[in-house]
Amino acid sequence: MSTTSTDPIITSYAQAPAKTIATGGITYAYRELGPKGGIPVIFFVHLAATLDNWDPRIIDPIAQTRHVITFDQPGVGASTGAFPRTLELAADQAFTFISALGFDLIDIFSFSMGGMIAQDLVLKHPELVRRLVLTGTGPRGGKDMDKVVRATYYDILRATATRSDPKEFLFFNRNTTGKAAGKAFIERLKERIGDRDKPIKVKAFRTQLKAIQRFGRSTPSDLSIFTQPTLIANGDNDRMVPSILSEDLHRRIKGSELIIYPDSGHGSIFQFHEKFAPIAVKFLAP
Repeated sequence: MSTTSTDPIITSYAQAPAKTIATGGITYAYRELGPKGGIPVIFFVHLAATLDNWDPRIIDPIAQTRHVITFDQPGVGASTGAFPRTLELAADQAFTFISALGFDLIDIFSFSMGGMIAQDLVLKHPELVRRLVLTGTGPRGGKDMDKVVRATYYDILRATATRSDPKEFLFFNRNTTGKAAGKAFIERLKERIGDRDKPIKVKAFRTQLKAIQRFGRSTPSDLSIFTQPTLIANGDNDRMVPSILSEDLHRRIKGSELIIYPDSGHGSIFQFHEKFAPIAVKFLAP
């Protein structure tokens, strides 16, 4: 793929430059890497996450051949403004950001809450999205979706008691395999040394949790209208967004592909990055 710049192509997320763009009264923080030109892959991140929470073992392989962009929603990390009360409004803000960058066709890679926002974006702007990756997520109004709030606070308390990162509890099983995968994942998130993002503030985190709860208790969306090729993935023991909701998504989105990884939880794609990354690269091929 050609690039629009003579600068060296950066394919390591740890080295991706931090950038900002102002639009609609909000300054969005984002990073980009990979060869520019063609359709970009926009990454939609999870609850409480900033730019620093993407696993480089997922992003780097995709950035070998694709223009990758990660971003902070308003009120998160280095982005200004405030996170909205609903995920539908978050989808509107994402559309504003994407439009400001000048793109009218994108691919989406999403995880957890990011997948919920991505669904709302596709429903509102179906012509914008060519291919869709939904991981560790579920549909609006999905069974027990609203229980993510209770599970999140419980695991934060457990992590605090053991001086661990909450993601080790929230994303991975608490058996030998899961504990090792969780610690390895947390270490990979530290590979970027300089120019790191600001952590999410408590107010934004609580607003996100309430927005997810509203999403879970809302009337289901009609996902049968999705025409984009869609790849869905999760672990077989997701405690945050129950694994059965990935199967629900698969039934609702015609022609979608579903991968369920064994002995893994919410962060299955990170635990099985060596298997999943090549699948995602192939699925997102131009």
